[in-house]
Amino acid sequence: MADLSSEEGDKVVIGSSNTSLDTVGRVSIDFKVKTGNWKWRVRLFITMLTVFSATGGFLFGYDTGVVSGAMLKIDDTFSLTPIWHELIVASTIGAAAVAAASGGILCETLGRKPVLIIASLIFTAGAGVMGGSPDKYVLLGGRVIVGLGIGLAAMAVPMYIAESAPANMRGKLVVVNNLFITGGQFVATLVDGAFSSVDQGWRYMLGLAGVPSVIMFFGFLFLPESPRWLVFHGKTDKALAVLSKLRDPSQVHEELKSINDDFENHKRQKLGCLKLLRKFTTSRTVLLALFVGCGLQMFQQLGGINTVMYYSASIIQMAGFNDNQSIWLAVIPAFGNFIFTIIGLLLVDRMGRRKLLIASLVGIIFGFLLLTGSFLTSNLTSLEATPLSTADCTYTNCGECVGNSHCGFCAVYDNMSQFIDGTCSSGDKSGSDYIINGTTDSCSVYNMDEYDEYLIADNFTNTDWFYNSCPGSKYAWLSILSLFIYIMFFAPGMGPLPWTINSEIYPNWARSTCIAIATAVNWIFNLIVSLTFLSLADGLGQPKTFGLYAGLGLLGLLFVVLFVPETKGKTLEEVEPLFKRPYFLSLCYRDDRGVSPDTVRESEPLLNE
Repeated sequence: MADLSSEEGDKVVIGSSNTSLDTVGRVSIDFKVKTGNWKWRVRLFITMLTVFSATGGFLFGYDTGVVSGAMLKIDDTFSLTPIWHELIVASTIGAAAVAAASGGILCETLGRKPVLIIASLIFTAGAGVMGGSPDKYVLLGGRVIVGLGIGLAAMAVPMYIAESAPANMRGKLVVVNNLFITGGQFVATLVDGAFSSVDQGWRYMLGLAGVPSVIMFFGFLFLPESPRWLVFHGKTDKALAVLSKLRDPSQVHEELKSINDDFENHKRQKLGCLKLLRKFTTSRTVLLALFVGCGLQMFQQLGGINTVMYYSASIIQMAGFNDNQSIWLAVIPAFGNFIFTIIGLLLVDRMGRRKLLIASLVGIIFGFLLLTGSFLTSNLTSLEATPLSTADCTYTNCGECVGNSHCGFCAVYDNMSQFIDGTCSSGDKSGSDYIINGTTDSCSVYNMDEYDEYLIADNFTNTDWFYNSCPGSKYAWLSILSLFIYIMFFAPGMGPLPWTINSEIYPNWARSTCIAIATAVNWIFNLIVSLTFLSLADGLGQPKTFGLYAGLGLLGLLFVVLFVPETKGKTLEEVEPLFKRPYFLSLCYRDDRGVSPDTVRESEPLLNE
């Protein structure tokens, strides 16, 4: 094994004497040991590595945030149906799921660095295609391309940071990626607002996504490969050179030996596919842990986070705000997501995982119930509507009228710009089709005798067309408050903790397989939610749709209460017994010492630390 053999001035010379590392040769490490200058160099290098890596998370966050506001403008440009709206949003998620599934193989064969460079190039190309899309079909293709880049980055970034960061900084630096995701969402909403009044502004919103991906590309040209990947592929000399830039010189020898020992142990314990499958399917402990891990990932998505992030501007618009107002107001939940994610980092090791999850789900349920109430109240107090034309649009108030995707509300307002009431008529976002007794016309020339005092007196018509929201709602602000409350509880708990718990509950031999399965579950339900929200809102109405999400949150709460144990402060040996039986049964169980397996020993370090 390599050892510190001599010291010449400011250089530490490392030699090799162990045959397992005979490829190392003699490498000099250019650190200023005597003066201590190596410290700032190491910190600077680790900071650069983390920032450029986490830019991959920023790309994911930016795309998640920007599509909310951009889609309101794209709808106007391409006259999208709700299904096309959902397809353009969800296509990125589907492509990301496919790329993430294949990303593990690519990371293992090509290396972490090449995969991240490829991801940045793909994302840049996709951003260019989206920004220049001449029609909805090309836009859909651009969304798919971007999704492939996001999926590769989502798989490779946490792996690259975790394998390159020093052990005492690993947890914090991996979490930086989550902060970059929420930060990307917040920045995206600001970009949406900045271009909301610009003609074809959505092209800038989507096209600017290429800027951080270009920065990521050039940054990775100067970053090294993961030292762990290098050792596992017989490039120990290069791994030594990388570690010399990332570690205290006195720790290089120990870390290289640790990685090499892990590699040798991995080779000895490596199982064939059939043996691994047999061991996996016959281990009740692993299967129960996987059930918990997949359940948390499923309920994270069924908890509605990507409904809120992908469609926040649409939800706010439904509450009664116009397009530009909705785009700017979407900044509020995005900013809350960023801030409360930071708060979650401070709470997780104080409250523990289980308590924080329960508190988070209770708040999520309350937020959706409040959102349900806000839409119910708005609908009940909305302007009266006179039903006209077809039998499909026989509603007597605006809220019920716009809840049907085939109907819209032709609102009448007086010379003081105060809305009075109006008519419910068949039509779409671009305008009504029928106004008076089946006669094709437009809302702007609408004149019925009962409104003559407002419309004819000054020889002009005061009308406006509303397709998916009602004008003059006194309770529209409740939707903003509801979204903020939802984010306030989601961000510190159900946001990061499913990922944290999944990294803690599996034995080493099954960890990569189980995490891959749980991640796939997350992407699948992300796709389902993003594909169905607008259709649900159209079919059930907004109040019932958000009530459904509240019900799913309740199911998630019951799942956590019954099946999720506390993993805070437990070693690997203490975690495994937690999954010998479901958590609710373990509450009645005591071992020979009379100690319940869910007892937490606060003094012990976390499993991954």
